[in-house]
Amino acid sequence: MSDQPQNIVILGSTGSVGVSTLNVIQRNPDCYRVFALTANTNVQKLLAQCFAYQPKFAVMRDKQCAQALAQLLKKDAPDIQVLAGCEGLCEVAGHDQTDAVMAAIVGAAGLQASLAAALAGKRLMLANKEALVMSGDLFMRAVEENGATLLPIDSEHNAIYQCMANGAVEFAQGIRKILLTGSGGPLLRIPESEMATVTVEQACAHPNWNMGRKISVDSATMMNKGLELIEAKWLFSMPIEQIEIVIHPQSIIHSMVEYIDGSIVAQMGNPDMRIPIAHGLAWPDRIESGVNGLNLLTVKALEFEAVDRQRFPCIELAETAAAGLNSSAIGLNAANEIAVDAFLHELIPFGDIPFIVEKVLSKVYDAEHTTIAEIIAADEAARINARELVLTCRRRAGKGK
Repeated sequence: MSDQPQNIVILGSTGSVGVSTLNVIQRNPDCYRVFALTANTNVQKLLAQCFAYQPKFAVMRDKQCAQALAQLLKKDAPDIQVLAGCEGLCEVAGHDQTDAVMAAIVGAAGLQASLAAALAGKRLMLANKEALVMSGDLFMRAVEENGATLLPIDSEHNAIYQCMANGAVEFAQGIRKILLTGSGGPLLRIPESEMATVTVEQACAHPNWNMGRKISVDSATMMNKGLELIEAKWLFSMPIEQIEIVIHPQSIIHSMVEYIDGSIVAQMGNPDMRIPIAHGLAWPDRIESGVNGLNLLTVKALEFEAVDRQRFPCIELAETAAAGLNSSAIGLNAANEIAVDAFLHELIPFGDIPFIVEKVLSKVYDAEHTTIAEIIAADEAARINARELVLTCRRRAGKGK
């Protein structure tokens, strides 16, 4: 590890992964310096983080919020430069003084800034799975052609990375398949007859992980595993036929890799995002994460079961999208984001989430989008379609326009 502190940019610093990243950095102050913090609209939380960590830059995606933040910082922290919009996010991600970027913006909103970091050849810690879901080939080529270092931070992909000789891919030969584990979320054991009418509170009550609301709902539908399957396909150059999703309710084993000699290598730990974050920050070294070690003597059981595809139809939808050209994956992600947001605002019932995604996918022309402009346009077209379906679902339920 370098003797000089690394300049870290956190894209999405007010979200759960961003907050956990700051916690790990705070525990290792000699190793890292917060160079830039970014948020969407949470002015007060970003303001507090600016006072605590004194970054050189603060960026708000919403331009009016950026103006409000600049006014609040003007008196007590005038040296912090405030930037705005996607342009500001891309500027700090690719800045000459940036050493590493934590890409933790949820959803498609994080794509362009994550890509900017790759194009600038940065050490990129990717917690935004949607970037690869939407633009896998484009993104991986940007990483390779610009000498960037890509480190997966999602707990499952970070586990797979560690199981593959901790990133030393040349030593990770003879892989039979990836075993992508998932807890099954908060709805694993509720009666299937009640799935369609699950409440927001039920869907967000994850038994093991403390996550944001959107990701919590993705866990409840298991769409998160579908998106992770597509991400794993690109990260590890693995055909989807060699990626198996396995239910593991305890969230102790975060994923596994099976080799052709019959060996299965697993990464284990307490369910806390600070573990993969610390791994990404320090790789190939190790640092303190603040997480207690796993006490195997208190682990009563490690259970595994197959995915119930009738209970979780989003898995099959994601597999279908993964097998097609990238327009399908773009449509899948866009439709899911719109449907989940509508559910969180209680505009549609839980059971309409996979319905909307399936309908959007049925209308997506199977095409390969090769530029960022094409990808963004396809994403917006799918969102328009999904919003129309939300209105249709509301009318069908007698909830008006």
